[in-house]
Amino acid sequence: MIVAGLSRRAAGTAPQGVAVGSEGGIRGCYNTRQREAMEPIRIVIAEDHAFVREGTRRLLDQTPGLKVVGEAADGAEAVRLVEQLRPHVALIDIAMPNVNGIEATRQIKARAPATSVLVLSAYDDDQYVFALLEAGAAGYLLKDVHSSELIDAIRAVHAGEPVLHPAIERKVLQRFAARRVDGREDTRLSGRELDVLRLAARGASNKEIGGEMGLSARTVQAHLTHVFTKLDVASRTEAVIYALRRGWISLDETD
Repeated sequence: MIVAGLSRRAAGTAPQGVAVGSEGGIRGCYNTRQREAMEPIRIVIAEDHAFVREGTRRLLDQTPGLKVVGEAADGAEAVRLVEQLRPHVALIDIAMPNVNGIEATRQIKARAPATSVLVLSAYDDDQYVFALLEAGAAGYLLKDVHSSELIDAIRAVHAGEPVLHPAIERKVLQRFAARRVDGREDTRLSGRELDVLRLAARGASNKEIGGEMGLSARTVQAHLTHVFTKLDVASRTEAVIYALRRGWISLDETD
């Protein structure tokens, strides 16, 4: 299986984000009072099967801190709703009529780059995984995930964290590192921001990055936020791929 459906022990979130690590998944803890005090995470669901879509909406709407603001039955409608509503997260299926999930993701990231795209699919083929990540998806889950895992994944991508199994994350990085853009673009990142990004590429959590660099987890998150803004991306996965393809960091540095 190419993309993990997140094992039960892999679920978890953290106030400053969650990370993919060597234990095999997302880890961390999330303070309930902090979460409920935050602005709800606004979500658009794109799924052509009404039964699945309605069930997903019920699950998310009854979860504190989450709010479904729109539903789409096809990819074209999903793009329109995201552009109109500007949700924090778009939950996207692949196999949809009119416009498929890959093209919908590409258009969403072009028109609403701040929206994080989380793919929920029955397919785990390499071609879909790489195409969706290249289009800008921040995470990829299979439809056999437990409800708690889906909720944690939504919070993770909203925090700018990737939702990928560590082994798959490495495979993804290797794939994109080999596809360098023409020419070597001067980095727009500071030395400290590059150091944070190198550690993030290893799958380190904000707390682990802070421990190695002598920073608080909140400061690490601030650096990552600056990175996302400078590169016009919405997740660690996008930022790391961007830096790898321009030669700012290398896979040797992430070992």
